[in-house]
Amino acid sequence: MGFIGSVFSPWYHWSGRGNPANNCCINVATYGPGGRFTMTDRGETALRQSSDILQVGPSSMKWTGSELVISINEMSSLPLISRVRGTITVTPSAVTNLELPLTSDGAHIWRPFAPTSRIQVDLEANGWQFDGHGYFDANFGTRSLEEDFSYWTWGRFPTSGGSTCFYDAQRLDGTSLHAAIAFGPDGHGGIIDAPKSTPFKRTLWALRRKARADPGTTPKQIKAMLDAPFYSRSLVETQINGETVQGVHEALDLRRYANPLLKPMLAVRVPRRSNWRF
Repeated sequence: MGFIGSVFSPWYHWSGRGNPANNCCINVATYGPGGRFTMTDRGETALRQSSDILQVGPSSMKWTGSELVISINEMSSLPLISRVRGTITVTPSAVTNLELPLTSDGAHIWRPFAPTSRIQVDLEANGWQFDGHGYFDANFGTRSLEEDFSYWTWGRFPTSGGSTCFYDAQRLDGTSLHAAIAFGPDGHGGIIDAPKSTPFKRTLWALRRKARADPGTTPKQIKAMLDAPFYSRSLVETQINGETVQGVHEALDLRRYANPLLKPMLAVRVPRRSNWRF
């Protein structure tokens, strides 16, 4: 993930969020035995961007017109410190023209550029190669997440007809968002009737989770990815309109994230490197 104004950086929070460009990063996570996590918070001297390129220090994302090529050269954080280097290529089946405001005033927007994609991962370590389903999306905002939301879940599931995304959020003003969008291989997206939001097993940090599931079925975690006190990412299996699917699911508790005691803990995983020269 590429961040300009790194929303989960304690350094950005402590800075007062006045200059997003001064807290940028490219975040990489690999999963399973020996998995690594990189999220180095860098200053604005590390940032270069154009209409087709986002570069943050030694890593970059480049849109070629048909592929997103991500070049990684990062150092992972504690407890397993090592170089994470290689190339990730995301090839969309099509690019959508849809974006979803998450608040009524448009302060937060989700932009699913390519919910149905192929991804090729070639990192310089044994077992860190992959070729399969992928996706490419983005979030934009002019306020911090904890100013407007208390909790949300998101999921993207490959289906026989393309992919389906669910976005459910509880806002601090008492309103809520419930979006279910099915995307075809041509990038066209349409609202669908969503199955019920169904609770399933909490994380190791007791973070509550919900996912959409047909009546009589309960989602289940297939693989843990990231497990933090306020955030969970996992591979989840559920049933949507009679089809059993597996996809990436996220749960985010912004009330927990707003707790100032979490920020020093995050700083251990998100080191600050303010000086960078090309």
